[in-house]
Amino acid sequence: MQFIVNGERHELTLDLRTSLLDLLREKLGLPGTKKGCNQGACGACTVLVDGERINSCLALAVQYEGREITTIEGLAEDGALHPLQAAFIEHDGFQCGYCTPGQICSAIGMAAELSRGVPSVVTEDLAHHAELSHDELRERMSGNLCRCGAYNGIVEAIQSTFAGERAP
Repeated sequence: MQFIVNGERHELTLDLRTSLLDLLREKLGLPGTKKGCNQGACGACTVLVDGERINSCLALAVQYEGREITTIEGLAEDGALHPLQAAFIEHDGFQCGYCTPGQICSAIGMAAELSRGVPSVVTEDLAHHAELSHDELRERMSGNLCRCGAYNGIVEAIQSTFAGERAP
């Protein structure tokens, strides 16, 4: 099977039952994506597939053959941190750091959803463009847990990076 991870092609022979998370961590040696609950409840394993966020622990790798998979390791460009990675540092958006890769990947996917006009459960008026309000952000990021309680810094980092994001 062929996989495109962080812009690099990989050809691998896998057991069809291998999760995308195990492919990334065990077969490709990318430890940034974390195995938290392994049940899709904590979001620590969130990665981007073709720009959309998914829980990699719930996905079979075979489902994503040939698609563009981006992990936390693939967000930096030319040695420079992604703006959201830098904002997490600036706003103390982490303590132990275990959830941070999933939080960052999820926030990038969330901003893309917002820019495409995808509503959330708290979007009040579906006829108008949703803005990244405090309630929208908290709802859209609710699938990513931080056991340390660094939510204030996480929210500040996301808001500072994606302030003004809205559907076109």
